[in-house]
Amino acid sequence: MKFLALRVSLPDRAASRLAPRRQTARARGDKPIGHRTGTPVTDTNDHLRADAPDLAKAEVLIEALPYFQRYAGRTFVVKYGGHAMGDPEAARDFAEDIVLLKAVGINPVVVHGGGPQIGQMLARLGVESTFVDGLRVTDEATAKIAEMVLSGGINKELVSWIAAAGGKAIGISGKDGGLVKARKVTRTTRDPESLIEQVVDLGFVGEPAHVDTSIIDTAVAAGMIPVIAPIAAGEDGATYNINADTMAGAIAAALGAARLFLLTDVAGVLDGEGKLLTDLTPADINRLRADGVIHGGMVPKLETCINAVEAGCEAAVVLDGRVGHAMLLEFFTARGAGTLVRA
Repeated sequence: MKFLALRVSLPDRAASRLAPRRQTARARGDKPIGHRTGTPVTDTNDHLRADAPDLAKAEVLIEALPYFQRYAGRTFVVKYGGHAMGDPEAARDFAEDIVLLKAVGINPVVVHGGGPQIGQMLARLGVESTFVDGLRVTDEATAKIAEMVLSGGINKELVSWIAAAGGKAIGISGKDGGLVKARKVTRTTRDPESLIEQVVDLGFVGEPAHVDTSIIDTAVAAGMIPVIAPIAAGEDGATYNINADTMAGAIAAALGAARLFLLTDVAGVLDGEGKLLTDLTPADINRLRADGVIHGGMVPKLETCINAVEAGCEAAVVLDGRVGHAMLLEFFTARGAGTLVRA
């Protein structure tokens, strides 16, 4: 699928390479002007035959055409995180995918994570991290560090990747334009011996209480790609760190997005034999969870998918962000590349 990303910059490449190629042919005198370099024409019907690689590229574009037409003007919300964030090649592929979506008339909205990067910064500063149900316990100092890493570091780096791929992105957080209003998250744990439940204070960990998409609408109308850090203010004015999957799901629902993509480090949802499940409903997910097939870190991701599709998003997809151009393979090919969740 590399050719899809390359098509975005084709005019620049053509301008820099076409003239020297013609000059070389003219200087050699071995081909009439206008012929491309390569295998000489030996049959007057050779121009009717395409090389296999070129034909394959054309066939992929034709296969994608109905999807381009159907979803032109629609919104895709993409949660970017996992392996791709630490791999320059994967980050470049991701940025090219996002720019391509914009080029064919789809409006991508990116929400990014950054848990590992926050952890690395805290370790460098000598701050120990504590987790409850996968959520980092966050005091006021940690919240400030998280905002610095997410909004000031990762967010701007991703904006730069998209710019390098030929797109126009704007980096914001949930604070900007009142995009997301946060409420404090608490968790309840049970002592295994006494069975007494206790409420655990996670500090400045939040979840979306309200989403106002005005700033996203304004950015999209201006031809921009919004890139959103999962930081928001609460009613108390405090800064809250929000799980990126949860943030993306809430934004997808508020926008009535055609798709929510959750990029992760596994192929998607796997059955008991390790085979990919390509299409699930909320009822399927609940059954598989009860049977123990779905467990661990996949549970909150699928809860996000269910909440999104039940609140206005048409469908959600869990797919492997380690695979180059996985998002394009999922959406613009009949076979797909991940697990689709729809009501």
